[in-house]
Amino acid sequence: MKTYKVKLLEKSTKDLLNSDDSIWENANSLIDFSSPWDNKPVKKIDFKALHNCKDLFFQFKVFDEDVYIYPSNDNNESINKSDRVELFFRTNKNLNPYYCLEIDPKARIMDFKAQPNKKFDFNWNWPENHIKVISNRNENSFTVEITISIQALKALSLLKENIIETGIYRAKYNKIEGEKGYQPTWITWVDPNTNEPNFHIKSSFGVLELENFI
Repeated sequence: MKTYKVKLLEKSTKDLLNSDDSIWENANSLIDFSSPWDNKPVKKIDFKALHNCKDLFFQFKVFDEDVYIYPSNDNNESINKSDRVELFFRTNKNLNPYYCLEIDPKARIMDFKAQPNKKFDFNWNWPENHIKVISNRNENSFTVEITISIQALKALSLLKENIIETGIYRAKYNKIEGEKGYQPTWITWVDPNTNEPNFHIKSSFGVLELENFI
């Protein structure tokens, strides 16, 4: 399995999302993303993560000049048809269960609990007060930053010693030439080796390894 090493945050902070951006310079940079089902080049995605033994911090910086947000008053419908980043966490290799966070450039969260064969429970939510998301956009990119508590990860049986089995993804919506609609390009850190796009499969997960975790 692919492994990303999450460095220990040396500078003490309660809320990395409101900190100086220079803190992220100490994190490992993950840019190894691809779309195995599409021959078009994938624009750069820079993923970083840090921890301080109490919280886990993520940053997605997505380089894109043409971000699409689906117009709908229903948050889940809009997020599901919009450009977004995604994190899946599994409790075991059988995906029974696993937990999904899908976040759009407006920092809206679609969170749900899942079981094999795409059995989704949208009535489930990430534990209250144990997740925080902010985002910002400019003409060339958008950034999503996420804080998740270690307490919640332990309560959901997602943290095994210093390991979290994780899928890291991106959905990019492109206008269909000559038509009104948009269609997604599915982008992943780990190639699941499937004929059709599918993140909801055990082969699409890698490992986050928390360094110096106490």
